[in-house]
Amino acid sequence: MPFIHAEDAVTHEIHGVRFVSYVRTDTGARDLAAWRGEVPAGATGPAHVISHEEAFYVLSGRLRLTIDGETAELTTGDAALAPPGSALSVANPTDHPAHMWVTTRLGLTAELPDGTTLTPPWAR
Repeated sequence: MPFIHAEDAVTHEIHGVRFVSYVRTDTGARDLAAWRGEVPAGATGPAHVISHEEAFYVLSGRLRLTIDGETAELTTGDAALAPPGSALSVANPTDHPAHMWVTTRLGLTAELPDGTTLTPPWAR
């Protein structure tokens, strides 16, 4: 299926963030997963270690990304690349929602601070 319409997206919520999944195996993906992240004002996600490289593109608003201890404030049009095995956290320090587009390989896992491993359904 080369075209994915808005009604084909599946929404998941975790840690106060909404993940709207477009590119995944059941929409025809063989290698990649891609989703829109909707980060509410004031939200801070937990730090986690990722298994696969992730690319981030800020669609709107401002986000604070920390990758392996290095932090940057990103605004609309900015991008970031987190390598596999890196510790990653995302926060929205503003009083307005922010949106980002994220792409990775299928099968991404994230190890949370308590040692549990999350296999996000939006990256399958």
